[in-house]
Amino acid sequence: MWDFSVSEALGLMRRTAPFLIFRVVVYFGITVALILATGTGAGLGWGIGNFGDEEFRISSTFYGGIGGFGITAGVIFFFRDYLLYVVKAGHIAVMVELMEGGTIPGGRGQIDYAASVVKQRFGQASLLFALDQVIKGVIAAVTGLVQGILAFVPGMDRAMGVLRAYLRLAVGLVDEVILAHAIRTKAENPWDSAREALVLYGQNAKPMLINAAWLTAIVYGLSFLVFLLMLAPAAAVVWLIPGAWSAGGLVFALVFAWAVKAALIEPFAIACMLQVFFKVTKGQTPDPEWEARLAKVSDKFRSMGQRATSWVGSKFGGAPTA
Repeated sequence: MWDFSVSEALGLMRRTAPFLIFRVVVYFGITVALILATGTGAGLGWGIGNFGDEEFRISSTFYGGIGGFGITAGVIFFFRDYLLYVVKAGHIAVMVELMEGGTIPGGRGQIDYAASVVKQRFGQASLLFALDQVIKGVIAAVTGLVQGILAFVPGMDRAMGVLRAYLRLAVGLVDEVILAHAIRTKAENPWDSAREALVLYGQNAKPMLINAAWLTAIVYGLSFLVFLLMLAPAAAVVWLIPGAWSAGGLVFALVFAWAVKAALIEPFAIACMLQVFFKVTKGQTPDPEWEARLAKVSDKFRSMGQRATSWVGSKFGGAPTA
């Protein structure tokens, strides 16, 4: 049914508990910031609304809450590359080390160790973010190739719309696995390593996508349950906001569910996907035929080759010349 071990994934999460705690602090800190900013904005709107009638107060409270939430979300979005660098890539680094039979420090030392590995492999946060964006583009091209093959299966054309949407969700778990390849192989050239990993992913797209599909169902199923559980406490938080911001309960429940998903559920899914990728690619070398296919359908994949050739980074994290 799938190629990963749930017990092994849970074991990795247990052994990287300091990083899980770090993730909880980061993502629930973001959640608290969103709630406080929304409440502050709604409160200011409510105060301004007292200068008008009831309808004006309701609308000003609503738009105040939306403004506080939107500004805070924008700031968080601006720092998304640092979240990838410090939190996601760092957790992958310690997972890979354990899967390879290595040892990692405990406590705060685990986070510091992960940061040093990520810096050694990828250099600055801006490079890792740029690399991740290119990887997502190439993964989309691989998914497109798989969809093209499935379109010729009798009766599949009617379900392609649903399948296409589901595959877009499923490949969201893959880009971090591609980054893991550079950490595992101790690559000095992150662009070349990612290019190699993408070819390996392409030639094993079927088992990778099947497992990603299962994990996507698990991730979103658990996230939906968290959302339902969080509706009541979210409604209680909304009750404390001046003017009882009516849309807040649903929004805050979604934010709480996102925090649990990012802090605890996604690491489990990534631990499973790492198992699958390392298992199905064991002993393989990149297939030139798949490399040619990707070069044909993805200009981003071709650009990766150019950046790999021009890479002049050092083990301390230099920067590409192009």
